[in-house]
Amino acid sequence: MALQLQLRTVSGLRGRADRIAKAAFRGLSFYTRVLENCEDEARFDETFRWPVASNIDGNEILEIQVFNYSKVFTNRLIGTFRMVLQKVVEEGHVEVMDTLIDDNNSAIQTSISIEIRYQALDGTVGTWNDKEFLETPSVHSEGDSRYPLETDSLLSGHRQSTDGSVGKSNQQSTERSFRRAGKGVFSAMKLGKARPTKDDHRKQDEPAVLEAEDLDRKVMRLGGGLDPDTISLASVTAVTTNVSNKRSKPDIKMEPSAGRPMDYQISITVIEARQLVGLNMDPVVCVEVGEEKKYTSMKESTNCPYYNEYFVFDFHVPPDVMFDKIIKLSVIHSKNLLRSGTLVGSFKMDVGTVYTQPEHQFYHKWAILSDPEDLTAGLKGYLKCDIAVVGKGDNIKTPHKANETEEDDIEGNLLLPDGVPPERQWARFYIKIYRAEGLPRMNTSIMANVKKALIGENKDLVDPYVQVAFAGQKGKTSVQKSSYEPLWNEQIIFTEMFPPLCKRIKIQIRDSDKVNDVAIGTHFIDLRKISNEGDKGYLPTFGPAWVNMYGSTRNYTLMDEHQELNEGLGEGVSFRARLLMSLAVEILDTSNPEINSSTEVQVEQTTPVADNCTGKMEEFFLFGAFLEATMIDRKIGDKPINFEVTIGNYGNQIDGMTKPVLRRKKEGGDGDEEESELLHNSSEDEADEDGEMVSVSSSQPMKPLVTDRNYFHLPYFEKKPCIYIKSWWQDQRRRLYNANIMDKIADKLEEGLNDVQEMIKTEKPHPERRLRGVLEELSSGCLRFVTLADKDQHHSSRTRLDRERLKSCMRELENMGQQATTLRSQVKKNTMKDKLKQVQNFLQKLRFLADEPQHTIPDIFVWMMSNNKRIAYARVPSKDILYSIVDEEMGKDCAKVKTVFLKLPGKRGFGPAGWTVQAKMEIYLWLGLNKQRKDFLSGLPCGFEEKKTTRGQNLPSFPPISLLYTKKQVFQLRAHMYQARSLFAADSSGLSDPFARVFFTSQSQCTEVLNETLCPTWDQLLVFDNVELYGEAHEMRDDPPIIVIEIYDQDTVGKADFMGRTFAKPVVKMSDEQYCPPRFPPQLEYYQIYRGNSTAGDLLAAFELLQIGSGGKSDLPPIDGPTDIDRGPILPVPLGIRPVLSKYRVEILFWGLRDLKRVNLAQVDRPRVDIECAGKGVQSALIQNYKKNPNFSTLVKWFEVDLPENELLHPPLNIRVVDCRAFGRYTLVGSHTVSSLRKFIYRPPDKKAQHWNMTAKQLKGYLAMANGAPRSRPTGEIIVNMEPEVPIKKMETMVKLEANSDAVVKVDVSEEEKEKKKKKKKGGGGGGGEEIEEEEPDESMLDWWSKYFASIETMKEQLRQQEAAAAEAEEKEEMEIADGFKGQAKNKEKSKTPKDDKKKKQQSAPELPEKKNKQKIDELKVFNKELETEFDNFEDWLHTFNLLRGKIGDNDDNATEEERIVGRFKGSMCVYKVPLPDDITKEAGYDPTFGMFQGIPSNDPINVLVRVYIVRATDLHPADINGKADPYIAIKLGKTDIKDKENYISKQLNPVFGKSFDIEATFPMESMLTVAVYDWDLVGTDDLIGETKIDLENRYYSKHRATCGVSQTYSIHGYNIWRDPMKPSQILSKLCKEGKVDGPHFGPGGRVKVANRVYTGPTEIEDENGQKKQTDEHLALTVLRHWEDVPRAGCKLVPEHVETRPLLNPDKPGIEQGRLEMWVDMFPMDMPAPGPAIDISPRKPKKYELRVIVWNTDEVILEDDDYFTGEKSSDIFVRGWLKGQQEDKQDTDVHYHSLTGEGNFNWRYIFPFDYLMAEEKIVISKKESMFSWDETEYKIPARLTLQVWDADHFSADDFLGAIELDLNRFPRGAKTSKQCSLEMVTNEAELPMVSIFKQKRVKGWWPFVARDENDELEITGKVEAELHLLTAEEAEKSPAGLARNEPDPLEKPNRPDTSFIWFLNPLKSIKYLICTRYKWLIIKIVLALLLLIMVALFLYSMPGYMVKKLLGA
Repeated sequence: MALQLQLRTVSGLRGRADRIAKAAFRGLSFYTRVLENCEDEARFDETFRWPVASNIDGNEILEIQVFNYSKVFTNRLIGTFRMVLQKVVEEGHVEVMDTLIDDNNSAIQTSISIEIRYQALDGTVGTWNDKEFLETPSVHSEGDSRYPLETDSLLSGHRQSTDGSVGKSNQQSTERSFRRAGKGVFSAMKLGKARPTKDDHRKQDEPAVLEAEDLDRKVMRLGGGLDPDTISLASVTAVTTNVSNKRSKPDIKMEPSAGRPMDYQISITVIEARQLVGLNMDPVVCVEVGEEKKYTSMKESTNCPYYNEYFVFDFHVPPDVMFDKIIKLSVIHSKNLLRSGTLVGSFKMDVGTVYTQPEHQFYHKWAILSDPEDLTAGLKGYLKCDIAVVGKGDNIKTPHKANETEEDDIEGNLLLPDGVPPERQWARFYIKIYRAEGLPRMNTSIMANVKKALIGENKDLVDPYVQVAFAGQKGKTSVQKSSYEPLWNEQIIFTEMFPPLCKRIKIQIRDSDKVNDVAIGTHFIDLRKISNEGDKGYLPTFGPAWVNMYGSTRNYTLMDEHQELNEGLGEGVSFRARLLMSLAVEILDTSNPEINSSTEVQVEQTTPVADNCTGKMEEFFLFGAFLEATMIDRKIGDKPINFEVTIGNYGNQIDGMTKPVLRRKKEGGDGDEEESELLHNSSEDEADEDGEMVSVSSSQPMKPLVTDRNYFHLPYFEKKPCIYIKSWWQDQRRRLYNANIMDKIADKLEEGLNDVQEMIKTEKPHPERRLRGVLEELSSGCLRFVTLADKDQHHSSRTRLDRERLKSCMRELENMGQQATTLRSQVKKNTMKDKLKQVQNFLQKLRFLADEPQHTIPDIFVWMMSNNKRIAYARVPSKDILYSIVDEEMGKDCAKVKTVFLKLPGKRGFGPAGWTVQAKMEIYLWLGLNKQRKDFLSGLPCGFEEKKTTRGQNLPSFPPISLLYTKKQVFQLRAHMYQARSLFAADSSGLSDPFARVFFTSQSQCTEVLNETLCPTWDQLLVFDNVELYGEAHEMRDDPPIIVIEIYDQDTVGKADFMGRTFAKPVVKMSDEQYCPPRFPPQLEYYQIYRGNSTAGDLLAAFELLQIGSGGKSDLPPIDGPTDIDRGPILPVPLGIRPVLSKYRVEILFWGLRDLKRVNLAQVDRPRVDIECAGKGVQSALIQNYKKNPNFSTLVKWFEVDLPENELLHPPLNIRVVDCRAFGRYTLVGSHTVSSLRKFIYRPPDKKAQHWNMTAKQLKGYLAMANGAPRSRPTGEIIVNMEPEVPIKKMETMVKLEANSDAVVKVDVSEEEKEKKKKKKKGGGGGGGEEIEEEEPDESMLDWWSKYFASIETMKEQLRQQEAAAAEAEEKEEMEIADGFKGQAKNKEKSKTPKDDKKKKQQSAPELPEKKNKQKIDELKVFNKELETEFDNFEDWLHTFNLLRGKIGDNDDNATEEERIVGRFKGSMCVYKVPLPDDITKEAGYDPTFGMFQGIPSNDPINVLVRVYIVRATDLHPADINGKADPYIAIKLGKTDIKDKENYISKQLNPVFGKSFDIEATFPMESMLTVAVYDWDLVGTDDLIGETKIDLENRYYSKHRATCGVSQTYSIHGYNIWRDPMKPSQILSKLCKEGKVDGPHFGPGGRVKVANRVYTGPTEIEDENGQKKQTDEHLALTVLRHWEDVPRAGCKLVPEHVETRPLLNPDKPGIEQGRLEMWVDMFPMDMPAPGPAIDISPRKPKKYELRVIVWNTDEVILEDDDYFTGEKSSDIFVRGWLKGQQEDKQDTDVHYHSLTGEGNFNWRYIFPFDYLMAEEKIVISKKESMFSWDETEYKIPARLTLQVWDADHFSADDFLGAIELDLNRFPRGAKTSKQCSLEMVTNEAELPMVSIFKQKRVKGWWPFVARDENDELEITGKVEAELHLLTAEEAEKSPAGLARNEPDPLEKPNRPDTSFIWFLNPLKSIKYLICTRYKWLIIKIVLALLLLIMVALFLYSMPGYMVKKLLGA
């Protein structure tokens, strides 16, 4: 189906010019070639072809534009021709001659002549008649190779063809396209770029590298000198796609990554709970991860307990298992040893959800608790917690913990991922299980055979049931006994909150067995893929559809070694079964009374679905041909081998099915039979329209031949075996087609992105152009998808998910297309990085969308069998080889030759076993409907005859069982193996003895072995002669087979160790081509080497494949013989290919060696360093006694060496350390490879640039200035004011000017001081006296901690601002993308916005601090990471190289580098071309012995005083069973070992140490400082929690001056005293002297001049007594703080700081065990001694006393009825306590019989407590339990609880209500009882808040509240209280008594005597007693008495009467 346009001529042109035309249809445009110098007529005669996938609509338009072409300027449009295609659609063929129109739509004289053909789509392939349409177009001309670029890039299958002009351009363009074929594509063989491991099983096409000069040429040719930024790059990008269509790219990563266990640590901090529902509870929190449970302590009688407890769970499981585990937090009420307590509410979430959060964590978030037993109830409270999941190598950035003052906004910080609504509802998940088929047999057949013999019954050997697990619950269907095709028709119902926080539903078919149930197969449904949360989204829905399950091989064994595969871990190696199921979700209306409110899983029957609901059964045909089988592992090489291909159970002959199958009727029988056909066994014959066609699913066994000592190959020479299988499946191809289209867009995008990254990495020009091209392709691809998917036929079997997914995919892609178009216009050089990130997000989204959740056809497995045993397999997704008429829908490997590497199944494939190839196969596969099968051979290499079975001899469409190739070509392969770098260390010495083995078809050769190196330069040419390849010559040229290169380590004994593998594709020269540029000789390229999934170095090589023509080898370019006498018969890499060398000098700075470990148990004593690069090298001086002085005596040495001009090809430099032992023996200690010399290359500055001493930084600054401000005069002063720094919003005005101009940098510090003075004068005279007094505390009040907390606030504020700015930028970006289509108006706005923003910022900046009401405190810088990361490891001139030895571990998480480090070499190097320009060496003070390393300090031993300050630790890993630790600090430096054991801090995970330690040390011997935190234990040894190491030497010598941080201001007393013994002015003079900078010159008026900068600042200072003195120190300090702006010598100086260092534990590598905040000062001992250390000891909590007087209560609810009078009354008393001190609770006396709820108490509570002002916490020390050794310190928020109770004499007192007041911010009490309302509790946000610490005394009314039956808050009383806060001293001065006691007694309350009413008014009481209370009781008693008397009388008189009667008296 295509539209074809022939553009013949354009006539009536004016003038003489070069012409070019462009034709566009459906967004895809082609350019013609350029016609030079044509006058009135341009004869183009070119044909363009657009393959179209959806029928063309009559209204679509074809557009042709004709331009005057210009090499330099933009092409000028002559005219345009547009044609509506209605006539074309009707007639199929139209010829047109018409005039063009210009821009104004008026006709011009120029006319155009064209012919258009169109072929529409008609169902199947069979009806196609147009010959030229199916095969490659018959006319091959230069156009074919010249401009297929654009189509190729969008649609690889078709080529367009062109007729006409052949001329000299032909020659060059063919060459160019050849170059493209060879080079472009398979530089692609630099295959795997690191790819997100998530989808490792889905390998993509690999990227090719685009040659920049090629690109530019193409751009010039195509775009004809358009401005390179506007030209469409889609046309150029095609260079990188796979040129030929016959081969797919192979996958390079071998090892399955899934299923391998890893280390995970889940840390959960339970902070507090709020608003728990229930009365007077004792809550405990249970934290459950998977099966493990941990509990917090119990808090008594509170609804808002504060815990702050930390729990850690460690796991070692595969990622899949980890992420499916459920984290469950539940709050339990009154749990104790005897009872389990009652559940208040719980919260569930899976680990995967946490892991997908930014930083893998939720920090300080509130989980909503709900009760799973009661769906109708609302929320049950909130729980605040931190949850973090750390995998190996993740480091978690903890947001900085400071005093958390900001009141928690619960609703704004819920523990939910983004996009989940806070009000989650309950929902029912209905999972319907209908039936399964194709199950394997699951028990032994012995019993079955016995039964069969005895009773004759034949049973299926499996008893299946289905188990579904979701959100921590499991449900299972019934067991269907003995059935391979069980029918269930049952539904399993889960009730869970929606949206659920658990991502996956696990569905397992299990076999029920008396002993143990085992899984048959497992399938996971990812809820994100079957639902969409957008506003046009849909609830999760699925099916009814079949899901395929894969697992271990089907043969039944008692102990299946691959059982894990059936559990869903790892990649399944065989089809197990398929299950028909569906899923639906219904949101519950919980208000409905009928609803069943339990969340138990329910199972019930459901109605079966119709047979055809999953699609119409179709017959599919699978064809495969094995073109090559090589690299067969030698273990299996001795027995015959065959290959078997299976799809589902079809084709599986060994263990497919044991059951006879119903025969299928000729024309599709009824449903049942079709179903059972699935179990079809291929050995059975079946009739077919083509005669008898029997599926052949395996090749004939053959004996392998030897390739070399490791591998064998099968002799598939000219005869290639084939297989074909017929199978029946429901026809749901559409699903796969849509996935394929998206996959192809994604592959193309990934390839493009890899190109862009490669270009950035290798610094090729214009990566941004390539990115623009990538985006253009993306947008056209997306639009293409929308048109293709839109014509989806609405057939009956589409499920709801199909429809919804289609809609959402179309929406997403349309949107993505538009965004890509907008992004493209925004890609500029400087925005590259951000845009690249965004495009990567597109890629992830595409991959996510393309993954189809509803399966259709099962995957294909190719098994290699030996002796009927399955050895190794490959799994091919069925969608990859699915055929479609429409090109984009076709699978990417359909009808292509694909190189497949077979791997071992299951766990056997882990580790080294999985890295060796079991076999390499070239395999061709085709899968499609049987009726479309006519083309199934079309993609094979041509030149074969088909061999068929006897039955199919004369039937043309009958598939062959083998192919016989008649054509073969002979080639010579030349492998130029130059060098490899960064290889894997395979020997214990930490080096390897590498050699490379090159495989091509069935031949292999090795390079020589180079001993002891990780960077071998083999420089060797390997020649493979007589390589025979089968097929047509022209195909070989575009599509040679791949070359496999494996690197091995030679061992003296045993076989060589595998070190890695890579692939390459050779550049091919046919015998009729010239060996000349541009393609030959080929260039060396880097190929990435992989070992398993990890990279293991690079190989630098080139490969050429030369055809041997009729003239034999004489025609080939000659090979120069071995020029190298020493190397024997080894051929070197020839001249044109090896790199061009020039002379470089390498200078090495040898400083010293550190931390050398023992070698073979002997200590290193006399080490030496050997440096080697490209065969040359130099040795350091010998260190005579390593113990005494590990530094070298000679500092600088050099050697000269020939290095390639191209820096990317520079060989690595090897550093080796040897120990010189007695008798001339040397032992290797360790080695290090510097793989890239780039950062050490020195490029002498360009003479033309006037002042070469500008650093790069300044250059950048320059550009900024040049673009913005006018350039300054070369001299003269420029005054720059540095605004007074606003405390929080730091507006840094960085000034960078020309190096030779003077600049004045004025820094006003004085303003703040003026302000301060003003305020002091005022002395609180301003408005609101208290406030000002609060704001300006006395200097003496401030201490180091004030400074620290202020700095932390600043840091948090900055972080917040950064986040806000980033979010804002992102929003703006998105807005721009969204507005991009709305015309160009936005440009104007855009240019406006930045200025406005700036203004806004400047206005808002000063406001912030005023709001905060904080005084100006001098701050320090808090780094939330190590200082090293901020200052580039302090390697400004001294680098540290880790010396490694020992082999790298074999498991994937390699033995960490840490364990292999045996020491460190300190030094540096400098590489430069010789000779150097003179002016450098002539410079003043140049010392030739130091070469490039001028001005380096001496490395003699030096004594230093090291002062270590430890501030605090956070988030320590608990070390004790109780989930706490008792940490103390241990410091080790050289021989000094300080253990601060007696000062351990009991039971704390966030201890504040606040200590400093002084240590004297001698560098270099003692330079590694270790600070460790240990856990103190009473018994046994103390455990290490974690440690951190600091290299002090690098800090000491660094130019950043890390010895003592430079503080913000200079003061000589107070908390901010200057710490350094050198004053700022002395430091400045020293720096100027060392950096050869002119200055400092202090001038009058507060100015100082350094180099050409002038700084201004204040000049006076106050001493302790307030006396003012003149000083230059402020000025000097100003310069120091802006030292980085000083030209040449400047660099950022380390400020006064606190750094945060992660604590690591060697037993748990890579996982942070907490963080330590600290800093280090160093002072040389030969200088004046520093002052005493700053006191940073923790603030002592201040003692306070809180007096609470409870005056009265009112409106307390009445609980009791009076016994005598029956009136409602309460016996009220009030209880109060401070949070955390429940033991010390105090009660008032009881006010008996209050009838109105009024109570009078006049009662005083006294609560003494210790309080930390800075942290706003109460500090409590108490023993945790009776067994505790010592007291634990707790920090608890200051909250006062008051409760009102009703006293009962005999039963328990009744709780009526409570209020909790946070003493720092609580609502002001109401003036009267009337004004006191519920609002005061519920609506805190809007009420004025007071703090008792500021007000000191507060009196008022507050409400008591409790929850009623409906969980609503209600007022249960009001209390009038007075709170009075005194410090301990004040309390002593004015004491007060408890209750109403002395001193300062309160008067007795005046209580009305309601208690004795009955005494005063007896009648009333009696009346009440008789009438109301006991009326009925009295009546009953009277009646009973009467009855009793009657009976008694009767009994009494009865005998008398009887006697009378008897006697007749």
